[in-house]
Amino acid sequence: MTRRRWIADEVSGDRAILSGAHADHLVRVLRARIGQEFDIVANGIVRSGVISSIRENGVEFALGNEITSQASTVDLNLLLAIFKFDRMEWAIEKATELGAARITPLIARRTDAHLAAAAGKRVERWRRIAVQASEQSRRNAVPEIDAPAKLRDAVAASGALKIVLSEIEQAVSINEVLSSRYDSGNVALAIGPEGGWAQDELDLFQNNGWISVSLGPTILRAETAAIAAVAIAMSHLV
Repeated sequence: MTRRRWIADEVSGDRAILSGAHADHLVRVLRARIGQEFDIVANGIVRSGVISSIRENGVEFALGNEITSQASTVDLNLLLAIFKFDRMEWAIEKATELGAARITPLIARRTDAHLAAAAGKRVERWRRIAVQASEQSRRNAVPEIDAPAKLRDAVAASGALKIVLSEIEQAVSINEVLSSRYDSGNVALAIGPEGGWAQDELDLFQNNGWISVSLGPTILRAETAAIAAVAIAMSHLV
């Protein structure tokens, strides 16, 4: 049976600690006991870990040998225009499970003003969701979740290949670009808000070396487009 994997909040030598709500879930929901063994990600390395103490707001592990695991070498940066928070949380969770290395929330022209104003307060919640999704999918590392950024600042992101999904693009598919133009290095993938990108935003992407692509003839919700695009990209990159 596959052991549950946890990503340590603190690591010191051969000791690792889960703290706060992280530990509370292990203790109260999963009924943790001293002596139980789990896989623990400590500073990006998967090691065996045995619970050595349980205290209020903290579970301590004694770390053992490193466990052989295959860490992803794919560097996929998902630039995700901010949309309704419940749907965005779902997109972040699934993008994490699929293997995105970084997620950058974007404030786009058509991002709802109330969502843009409140987004900064949601970052810690998004990071917790990414931790939980990383553990569930047995990743060796949690994706970076950036603070919300304005499109003009984020569009200069570096990447061996930079792709932006566009509702008006009809001739070029994401599969075509990934198959013919990706060699190595990192990939940046930008997903627009509900209502799509404004024309001046698409012009900005083009002027900064981004390639506009299509996901197909149908118009998808923002969260559906994000998940589909990440899944397609990872199928080419892994």
